[in-house]
Amino acid sequence: MDIRSNEPFWLVRNGLMHSYPSLRNNLECDVVIVGSGITGALMAHACKEKGYDTVLIDKREIAHGSTSATTSMLQYEVDVPLYQLKEMIGQQGAIASYKACRDAIYKLEKLVEEIGSTCDFEKKESVYFAGNPKDLKWLRKEFEARFEAGFDVKWLDRPALRSTYGIVAEGAIASADGASIDAFRLAHDLLHFNSSRGLQVFDKTELQKVRYETGYVLLELDTGASIKAKNIIYCTGYEAQQMLPDKIVSLKSTYAMISEKGGQDADVWKDTLFWNTDLPYLYLRSTEDGRMLVGGEDENFRNATRRDLLIGRKRDKLLKTLKRYLPEVNFIEDFCWAGTFGETKDGLPYIGSHPKFPNSYFVLGFGGNGITFSVTGMDMIMGMMDGSPDLLSHYFRFGR
Repeated sequence: MDIRSNEPFWLVRNGLMHSYPSLRNNLECDVVIVGSGITGALMAHACKEKGYDTVLIDKREIAHGSTSATTSMLQYEVDVPLYQLKEMIGQQGAIASYKACRDAIYKLEKLVEEIGSTCDFEKKESVYFAGNPKDLKWLRKEFEARFEAGFDVKWLDRPALRSTYGIVAEGAIASADGASIDAFRLAHDLLHFNSSRGLQVFDKTELQKVRYETGYVLLELDTGASIKAKNIIYCTGYEAQQMLPDKIVSLKSTYAMISEKGGQDADVWKDTLFWNTDLPYLYLRSTEDGRMLVGGEDENFRNATRRDLLIGRKRDKLLKTLKRYLPEVNFIEDFCWAGTFGETKDGLPYIGSHPKFPNSYFVLGFGGNGITFSVTGMDMIMGMMDGSPDLLSHYFRFGR
């Protein structure tokens, strides 16, 4: 499945970072990871930290799936508001899910420093503003839920939003915990770092068939080679839906554009992430080199052709919406692209084992928190493999 279109900014900016071969010889290992995006790269790092003999494969070039199209906004806020999630799964699970995403931002910051990644990790605040006056009541309720749960938040009224950021909106929740990165570069940096520690990486190597045997799995590949492993970890995002017997995710098309350098007040934007209460919501952030990134206009995914044909129309809508909230911003488009992502009913990922797949684990982060869920998934899967599952394994399980 084609999960992005045109050339996302991150591919053009980074170019060919590191090259890996396809797999042509049979291998045996402790763990095989399927998927080389940011989730697979994080999972591979966790496996090497634990000392597992690890192999990673991908049918595409490295990180050329969803990771190349992501806007890489790191937020602890799940797509479902905290006060609603508490009603859906209970207070304990809801707050734990939000706090896991918050903690993941700081774990990622530490990891970036440890491996010396040049992924432009930047700590930022997050501003969630009311796109419509009717949303103000429930946004206030959400603010109170977060405050009571111990999150570092404050309320911004209309004058404060206008004077501080130039945003025309009714009110907002300002959260201290947020960040941004270049996820494409981080995925490459993680794999390159761990390759020097024995991680074997193969791209353009497609999984054709898996035999689930007692105590091991046997992967048959399109190259004619095979891999025998004690465990397999699927880090394939919503593409995993094709192999699962139960429907877990709905597919959405999303659109993003990035401005030329300059043309806006970079100082106002450089330390803040923005998103709003519209459905679909608008999201904005600056990049390390002083550009503005804008995204949204999500709709149900039908097929890649239709998604791509809508890029021009969606760009025009994004520009119009941007002008409504930021009338003084001079946005000059440089790149525009589309991608596809998965959305679950409760906004939570699926992380753990599945009864239909022995010796297997899944790390499937969905929605706007795919990267932070993947950081959480590293620790969760390592705990499961050691026989000590995390509290969140109950809330992120299949069949919930």
